[in-house]
Amino acid sequence: MSTTPPVYSGRYVIVRQIARGGMAEVYLARDQLLDRPVALKMLFPELSTDRSFVERFRREAQAAANLSHPNIVSVYDWGEEDGAYYIVMEFVDGRPLSHIIRAEGSLLPDRAADIGADVAAALAFAHRNGVVHRDVKPGNVLIDIDGHVKVTDFGIARAASAAENLTQTGAVMGTATYFSPEQAQGYGVDARSDVYSLGVVLYEMVTGRPPFTGDNPVTVAYKHVREEPVPPRQINPAIPPAFEAIVMQAMAKDPDLRYASADELRADLMRFRQGRQVAAVPPPPPTAAVPRTEMVGAVGGTQAIPATAVGTAVAEAPARRHTGAYVVVLLAMLAALAVMLFLLGRTLGVFNSSSGTKQVVVPNEIGKTADAAQAELEGQGFKVERKLENNQADANTVFDQDPKGGVKADKGSVVTLHVSQGEAQVRVPNVVGQTEQEATDALTGAGFNVPAPIQQPSDTVPQGRVMAQDPKAGTPAAKGSNVVLTVSSGKPQVAIPNEAGKDATDAAAELGGLGFQVKTTKQASASVPEGKVIGTDPPGGSQAAKGSTVNLIVSSGPQQVAVPDVVGQTQDQATKNLQAAGFQVKVQTKTSASDPDGRVTDQSPAGGSQAPQGSTVTITVAKNPTSSSSTTTSSTTP
Repeated sequence: MSTTPPVYSGRYVIVRQIARGGMAEVYLARDQLLDRPVALKMLFPELSTDRSFVERFRREAQAAANLSHPNIVSVYDWGEEDGAYYIVMEFVDGRPLSHIIRAEGSLLPDRAADIGADVAAALAFAHRNGVVHRDVKPGNVLIDIDGHVKVTDFGIARAASAAENLTQTGAVMGTATYFSPEQAQGYGVDARSDVYSLGVVLYEMVTGRPPFTGDNPVTVAYKHVREEPVPPRQINPAIPPAFEAIVMQAMAKDPDLRYASADELRADLMRFRQGRQVAAVPPPPPTAAVPRTEMVGAVGGTQAIPATAVGTAVAEAPARRHTGAYVVVLLAMLAALAVMLFLLGRTLGVFNSSSGTKQVVVPNEIGKTADAAQAELEGQGFKVERKLENNQADANTVFDQDPKGGVKADKGSVVTLHVSQGEAQVRVPNVVGQTEQEATDALTGAGFNVPAPIQQPSDTVPQGRVMAQDPKAGTPAAKGSNVVLTVSSGKPQVAIPNEAGKDATDAAAELGGLGFQVKTTKQASASVPEGKVIGTDPPGGSQAAKGSTVNLIVSSGPQQVAVPDVVGQTQDQATKNLQAAGFQVKVQTKTSASDPDGRVTDQSPAGGSQAPQGSTVTITVAKNPTSSSSTTTSSTTP
């Protein structure tokens, strides 16, 4: 007997279950409206009954839905059906990174760097939009069948922190494995917390195991706070030192010693992949250890280690033989229990009802100037704490706040404003003398933007090489700012003058003065006098690079040709032959009784000699005697 699959919101038909997480089950579903597969994440029933959690989950889902990036799993929809709450996300046909590590063991550093760079790109985009992930781990990194990397569950950890505690195993143990030290201590977190967690993921990818393990989440969280990880190269000597340096800087205990942003971490991973020097410098180890009982003070913060688990942490400390140690442990346990009871009572409203503390909606101050945001918050009855940080937002602009806008908080409580002091300043590398492509790669790798270069001619710098840069090399500048390059377009172009008809010597002097090399070629010309310029190559009026060669064509006068020998020919034959050779013909007659009538008896110039083409050849033609005296006449035939 077949059963009809459930349908949510009248459009999402459940196909099959594909995963189960720490707070939800994930199903493959089909969106009937858009006819596409989707992933539908259904909250566990015990979470759906917690109204405060559901409201917080809804807000975080809305924030995640505003993130549109190729490396982020898109959130399409959110809804409720018969008391069950769910979100609808992009379906990624692939495997979580956690499955790949379990199946394949340690990954090659190059592959780990590629995956890490894509994850960092997703985190950087989310951070710029005011969303901190808080739960970066291999299970939240999906790799599809084409190798594309997608990060999921943005912002969900913030909602989950209200409903989970570290006494839960499974998903929570997995989360503790990737905690940042500030998360483990319950402090407020920012983008650098995600950088730490990604560093842990990078560590696990190349070693096949996380840096810290333990019997329970409290033990693992303690190690994140106080213990240094074994350097990755001690586990896998094949890991390059540069990659190890990147991992260790990302996992610095002190957030100020980590990469300042996910963008910086991504840039270093890209440098590693390109075989260039990385910027990472492994942080120094902590100077002193703090007893584990300090963890008690962390109760109550974001992702805090709960007081109920503190006893476990204390019990793991090396046993002391002195009675005083047991007294300290007992006092710590009692203090933890008192804090836990206080937090439980405040959650249930016991203390609020007696104190009458009023809850006020926190206004959204992101995008406003720090002064305007502080004035508005103080006007609502809040206390304000400013944290100046490097960020891509304009200087003195609020780019994040805690608590977020729209949530309720006690009147008189502190709202932390994260105020941009501009992007981190780095020194501009020297790229003068490099090719345009080499310079662009170096600058973008250092985090700068390179607009279209300025083209400028140069007598000394080869075409395509960088002549100058602005800002100059070594100048501190904000990451993401522009570095303008001036690139040589080669030698300057110069107009060639028209030299036709000029004296060859004068023309050569003029061209040399303009920076050209001059070559002279002789050419016969019937129209241009000898020694005068016929023209140039390239021709006058065109442009050529300064220093290039211009061929000066100079007349050698009319062309010299051989004069045909026409003696003995008739007048008509001689005339035709001479004209065919390019000469003009002048005819003169001579009366002679000894020469054949009508025949050429003489010519000038003589046959076989050289004469300018177009010049005149005179022929003498014999005539029968008509009288005893000899006469001579002449005429010219062109």
